[in-house]
Amino acid sequence: MSDTNTIIASSKGRKRRSWTFTIGTIIVGLHIAIGLLTLVWTPYDPAAMSGGRLEAVSLLHLAGTDRLGRDLFSLIMIGSRIALTVGTGAIVIGGLIGMTIGLLAAFASKTLDDVLAAGLDILIAFPTLLLAMLIVAASDGASLQTAIVAIGVANSAIVARLTRILTKRVLSMDYITASRISGTSCIGVIRIHILPNIWPTLLVNLALQFGLAVIAEASLSYLGLGAPPPNASWGRLLQEAQATVYTAPIGAIAPGIALVSLVIGINLLADGLRDLADPTRRSRR
Repeated sequence: MSDTNTIIASSKGRKRRSWTFTIGTIIVGLHIAIGLLTLVWTPYDPAAMSGGRLEAVSLLHLAGTDRLGRDLFSLIMIGSRIALTVGTGAIVIGGLIGMTIGLLAAFASKTLDDVLAAGLDILIAFPTLLLAMLIVAASDGASLQTAIVAIGVANSAIVARLTRILTKRVLSMDYITASRISGTSCIGVIRIHILPNIWPTLLVNLALQFGLAVIAEASLSYLGLGAPPPNASWGRLLQEAQATVYTAPIGAIAPGIALVSLVIGINLLADGLRDLADPTRRSRR
């Protein structure tokens, strides 16, 4: 009886995890489709006044218009493309920098490893948004490219620390010692043994970092440090709607829903990737 209950519970768990991954894929895929669609089409020109100021939701304007008379739905569609661009760019930059530093720390001498580990701990102690703000403030000015680099660099410390921990764990295995004795170079050890063993955990972490990058970009834009006009960032739309939130709340609600839906979709997708990348974790649940 106990074995039967275990099998039933395991089946329900796999079904739930399957739905989690599916829902996450659908939500993120929808945002990707919308972002790609904006490259060739939007309901209205996002920079043109296509209606009256602060119009309500209608068949002509599915999310109403903003205080300048621009179609809010078109602006939110553009916001999907910007969010995905920033998230992708940030995890590529943060992943490359973080993995490089983490691998160097794992292979370095004990003294250098301790120095790098202490430096990473200090960077991680600072909030990602604060580090990104400092990097943007130190640059020539706010731009989409600056926001991508700033968020990527700020997130790289987390990736570096995780890479260092995972790599040192793999390096402690007996087969690594045997591989080194047989003459395998450090690059060969990384390519043959390290990366195949650490990529599942890193993949999940990078997926979560993607969601954090989207939130960080919206926060920077809300503070005026993100992508400048005419880029329709969700954070900037929220900032612009702040003055009319009581008279036209849809201006704040619509981009807020878009932002929350993308982050939730990414988190659900990351949870599904965690199970796909680590079969032993699925069997333990």
